[in-house]
Amino acid sequence: MIEAGGRLLPIEVKAADRVRPADARHLHSFRAEYPDRSLPGVLLYTGEETYWLTDDVLAVPWWRVV
Repeated sequence: MIEAGGRLLPIEVKAADRVRPADARHLHSFRAEYPDRSLPGVLLYTGEETYWLTDDVLAVPWWRVV
């Protein structure tokens, strides 16, 4: 998680080259606990594509942000 300006950016890392919506369950739990402060979550994984995994979780290859 990154905190800036009172907002929270939840981040999770998966050692998988494919992710499914179920892989975002912890990000959804975090966002439910902090609904007023949490931004959409980021799920880093070992794949190739950046895409919205769910309405509020963006799947991003880890190497695009490092």
